[in-house]
Amino acid sequence: MAQYFSRPPTSAFKPSEKLPGPAPARMSQGDVEGLVSDLFGRGKLDGFDLGSTVFNVMLPRGVVLNDNPQAGGAQGAPHEEEADSLHGLGGYHGSVQIGGRTVYYAVGVYSEASGGQTNGIPVFNVPWKNVVATFYHELNEARTDPDVEQVIQGGRPSLLGWTSRQGEECGDFPVFEANPLTLVFQEVPVAGGGTAPVQFQYSNYVHGPEGPIPTPNPPSKNRGQHRKIQ
Repeated sequence: MAQYFSRPPTSAFKPSEKLPGPAPARMSQGDVEGLVSDLFGRGKLDGFDLGSTVFNVMLPRGVVLNDNPQAGGAQGAPHEEEADSLHGLGGYHGSVQIGGRTVYYAVGVYSEASGGQTNGIPVFNVPWKNVVATFYHELNEARTDPDVEQVIQGGRPSLLGWTSRQGEECGDFPVFEANPLTLVFQEVPVAGGGTAPVQFQYSNYVHGPEGPIPTPNPPSKNRGQHRKIQ
């Protein structure tokens, strides 16, 4: 991912918090953004640098996610027009405008195949690895195309970050093209020892998905308009 930035990006993990209340059967994009807005309004996001933070909403097991902009978890559009996690959606990222401030978020499902039903994108045989790979995908897209939601809502095109002419972000093309998905969903060595499940992202240098390499590629000349999200 270093090729997308003037210097290698870094990340800092903050402690997670389990939210109270029963898990819903479904979550829509409207629900997710309502949750983020509520947490902001109650001061739960105070102390974070909103310009360089992505708040991750990790859904409990069995919750179905869709991209309906309306709250209530309902599916308000025909299946052909609306994505949900029972039909290949693993998660997405976006942002909410609150009082003139931008709050970035990512949401993902607990991907598994259970009871004859597939929820999310269960590539690995252990669900937590699917969750990790999903958020690896979303966080890299949030870094390279943070303000895509503003563009979708009618914002100026210059806010758009790294996307293809077809509107694919850096994690999308590998998923759409790989067959089987294990070509791009793999466990890779990490600096501290052991391995971690990831999804290979698009590389301008190989014009397709690329896994870890010994020496990071320099910043790509094919630059887009973007801001770094850590």
